[in-house]
Amino acid sequence: MKELFDKISAEFEAFQKDATAQIEGGNKAAGTRARKSALELSKLMKDFRKVSVEESKK
Repeated sequence: MKELFDKISAEFEAFQKDATAQIEGGNKAAGTRARKSALELSKLMKDFRKVSVEESKK
């Protein structure tokens, strides 16, 4: 679970950096990277939910 949390944290940092570059600088490529990170975050959050539910059942 710790490893999954670390992946989520790293992906969110990447998303935040790219989203900021798009918003503040109008960087279109950063927007593409931010959207890709958002999709990956969505997948990781679903995985986290599954693991969290399993852990709570123990």
